[in-house]
Amino acid sequence: MTTQTLDLSAIPNLPGYGFKAKKKNYGKTQGFATVNGVRIEQAEGLTFDKPKFVKLPYNVESRRVGSMGASTMQDDYVDYMQCKTTEAPAWDVLDRHVLRFYGQFQEAVIEANLENYRTRQCVIMYYLEDDTAQIVEKKVDNSGLPQGQVLRRHRFPGAGEDGYLDYRELQVGSELHIYGRVIQILDCDGWTRQYFAAMGMEQGASIPSEEDAFSQSQIKMGGPPHQPRTYEKVYREAQIGGGHINADMQQFMEWDRKVLRFFAVFDDLSLPQFERRPFEILYFLADDTVEIREKYPLNCGRDPFSIYFRRGKLARGKVEVLGPLDRHRKKGEYFSAEDFEVGASPEMLGQKFFIYDADPYTRQYYKEELHRELEPPVDVRLPERTVPRPKTPPYTGYGTWDDSMGSVHALMPKKPKIDFVKLYNNEGKILRFTAQLYDAKPDDMDRMFILNFHLFDDTLSIHEPPQRNLGIMTGKFLEKGVHLNQNTGKLFQIADFLPGNIVKVYNREFEILDMDEYTRKYLEEGDVKRHFDLEAVLQKLREGMRQQFPLVRDIFRKFDSDHDGVLTMVEFKNALAKWGFQVTEEEALIIMKYFDTRKDGQISYNEFCDNLMDEDSTNVMMKQRAPLDQDAGDYPGLARSKVMERNETEKVRKAAQAIGTSVYEHSATFMRLLKEFGHLTHESTVTVEQVQEALEGIGKSYALEDVQRCVNYVLPGVALDKIPYVDFLRQVVTSFHDLSGKR
Repeated sequence: MTTQTLDLSAIPNLPGYGFKAKKKNYGKTQGFATVNGVRIEQAEGLTFDKPKFVKLPYNVESRRVGSMGASTMQDDYVDYMQCKTTEAPAWDVLDRHVLRFYGQFQEAVIEANLENYRTRQCVIMYYLEDDTAQIVEKKVDNSGLPQGQVLRRHRFPGAGEDGYLDYRELQVGSELHIYGRVIQILDCDGWTRQYFAAMGMEQGASIPSEEDAFSQSQIKMGGPPHQPRTYEKVYREAQIGGGHINADMQQFMEWDRKVLRFFAVFDDLSLPQFERRPFEILYFLADDTVEIREKYPLNCGRDPFSIYFRRGKLARGKVEVLGPLDRHRKKGEYFSAEDFEVGASPEMLGQKFFIYDADPYTRQYYKEELHRELEPPVDVRLPERTVPRPKTPPYTGYGTWDDSMGSVHALMPKKPKIDFVKLYNNEGKILRFTAQLYDAKPDDMDRMFILNFHLFDDTLSIHEPPQRNLGIMTGKFLEKGVHLNQNTGKLFQIADFLPGNIVKVYNREFEILDMDEYTRKYLEEGDVKRHFDLEAVLQKLREGMRQQFPLVRDIFRKFDSDHDGVLTMVEFKNALAKWGFQVTEEEALIIMKYFDTRKDGQISYNEFCDNLMDEDSTNVMMKQRAPLDQDAGDYPGLARSKVMERNETEKVRKAAQAIGTSVYEHSATFMRLLKEFGHLTHESTVTVEQVQEALEGIGKSYALEDVQRCVNYVLPGVALDKIPYVDFLRQVVTSFHDLSGKR
C-alpha cells in the first residue's frame, strides 16, 4: 500500500478544511550566530535583510604548526601556511570605510543673459559596509541655488547583478547616470586610490574641472577691476544718459559680512570708585556703520545689557540730537575705518575710548587695503586690588578656638579638622617653663609656677608646685586648654615662652624665668629624639601581652599578620606601636634581638613563648632574666634580609599556587598545555618564555617572574632555557597539595 501526498494548495484555508501536521522537531531555533567572533542575527526576513558578507584572508598562526611545520608524510597532510579565506559580516569589517569621488554636472540656467548653464561641483560618497551612496554639493556664496545634500544616503540603482550601483562602476573619467542626471567623475581621494589599487583596479588621472561664467565672475582679478574713473569718462557717460552708479550697493556687494573688530577700554570717573570698563568696537565695511558692545567681567554687578551703542552711523565729537529742519551731516563728519587705530583714543558718545588691540582679520585688512600695519597690542590690565582683611574679633572664651574661628571663616561653620600628622609626631611632647607673677603683690612674690605647653594640640596648663610655709593652696592653677595670649591677641606659641618674656592669660601676667633640659634641647636642636628605657619597655610589653590574652598562642596569632609562623621586623614593630611605644627602628630591633635567641632575624613561636613566659622550674632560687643588650650590632641587616626573604617566599608560594590551581583543578588543562608545547617546539624541552606563551595560549596570563618562581620551586636547579615540560607539568600537579592554605 502506497501513501499518497495530498495537495492542499487548492483547498481554502478555513477551519475544517485542513489537518494539523505533526512536528518532528520542537526545538527553538537560535536567533543569533557567531561568525569570526562577531555576533550576528541570523533569522533574516523577520527584522532585517540578509547581511552582507565579505571574504577575508585566513591568518594562520605559525605557532600552531611548530617551527618545523607539519609532516608531508601524513595521509591527511594540509599545507597550513597557504592563504585561506573566510567570511565576516561587512558591517563589522568595512565599518567607516567610505570611497569618495569628486564630480560635476551641468544644469541649464534660463532667463539669464550672462550665462546659459551652471557647472555644479559635488562629492560622491560610497559606503562599503552596506553599498549605499550619497551625493553632497559644497555651498557657494551668492550662487542663488539651494545647495548641500543633493541625494540622501541610499542604494542607488545601477547595472549591478542585483540592480543596484556597485563600487566597481565608479571610475575616474567615467559618467554616473542617476535619476536623469549625468555626473562626470573627475577625481578621488588618496585612500580611494589605495583601495582600488589593492583590489587590482587602478584609477585614472584626475581631470580638471570646467569653469562656467559664474565661477569666472567670482575670481578676484589682480589690480583695478575696471578702468579708472576720470572726469572725461564721467562727462562722456553723462552725455549718453549713463554714469549713475549706485555706490552704496557696490560697497554692500563687495564688503557684506566683513567687519573690523577693535578692543578698547575707557576709564569711568563718574562713579565714586574708579573702574576700567572693556568694550568691543565693531565697524561694518558694508555700510560704514559702528556698533559698540560692552564686555562685562565676572561679578561686575552691572545689568546684562551688552549693546552700548546700537549699529548705526556714528558722528565725531559730542552727541547732538538733530531735528527735521537741521542740516544733514556730511559723510566726512562720521567715523570711518581710517579713524580707528591701535593706540588711538577717539572720542565717541562723549567718552574717550582707548583702543588697545584688534583681531587678526582687522590687521590683515589694514595691511592689504589701507597699506599700513597696526601697532602691537597694549597691556591695559590693572593690578589686582588688595582687599583689606577685616580684623579678627577677640576670642570670647566659649568653646575651643577652632570652633570660634569656624564662624569667622564661614557662615555655616563646619566641624574643625584634626591634624593627625601633628598629633602623631608630637604625642607626649610637653615643653615646661618656670615663671612667676609679674608686678606681683608682696604676698605673691615668692610663688612659682610651671607652665606646660603641649605640642600635639597647642594647649596650655599651669600648675603651682607645693612650697613649705607658703600659706597658699598649691596645685592646678589653670586647666589644660587652648588659651589666648592677651598681650599679643593670638594663641600661645613656643616663642612666647622664651625666658624674659611676659605672657598674660586671664588678666594674670607671668614672667618666664627658665625651662627644663628637654625644652632647652628641643629649642636648640629642633625635634629632640625621645629616649626610652628599653628595659622598662620590655617589661611593660611582656606584662601587657599577658594581661590581654590568656593564651600565648592567641598573642602570637594576633601579631603574626601574614600567619607564616614567625614574627618579622615589621610585625614586631607594629606590636610595639599597638602598646603605645613609638620607638625608632633601631630600638625596636634591640628589643627584637632579645626575643630572637637563635639570632636568625625572625622570632619563632617557641622563642616567643620562652621569652614571654616564666620557667616552670629552675635550679636557682629567684632566677633573674638576662639583661637587655643595648648594642644591636649587625642584627638590623640580618632582620632586613629576613624580611626580604619572607616576601620572596610569599611570592613563590602565590605563583606556584596560582599556576598549580590552573593545571590541577581543570583536568583538560594538562592535555591542552601538552598540545601547546608540541606546537611551539619539536623538542622535549622548552624555555621559560615558551612556558609563559603556552599558558597565554590557553587563556592563563602570568608574569614572567612568576613563571620563573614556579619553575624553580617545582624543579630546583633546572636550567630556565631547557625545561622538560612533561616533568614540569607532573611536578606542578604533584606539589599542588604541598602548598596548603594558611591557617
